[in-house]
Amino acid sequence: QVQLVESGGGSVTAGASLKLSCQVSEYLFSYYQAAWFRQAPGKEREGVASIHIGSSSTEYAESVKGRFIISYSSAKKELYLEMNNVQPEDSGMYYCAARVGSVLTLLPTEYNYWGQGIQVSVSS
Repeated sequence: QVQLVESGGGSVTAGASLKLSCQVSEYLFSYYQAAWFRQAPGKEREGVASIHIGSSSTEYAESVKGRFIISYSSAKKELYLEMNNVQPEDSGMYYCAARVGSVLTLLPTEYNYWGQGIQVSVSS
């Protein structure tokens, strides 16, 4: 059972940068994918970025392309989300997740393992 724990959230002002981390309990082999999702109050959970562990291929939601960067450290068993030039619409609970699969996806229903979430608040 893969367990994930997020950290690094908080409150920032628009235009700032923030880096989220997700500690993974087990080594993610090359056939795993990991991803970040977010959920604002009253809205559905949406995929932000995903990464294939074996190939390091990435996929981003259009709303964060060019601003967010997803990465994974095998040595530290940590997933990261570097968030640059954050905007108020980036606010919400951020979750890291993992699954076994070869095709990148940002569909939350495709992921089996989830962290408990961490809050990110961006003020204008």
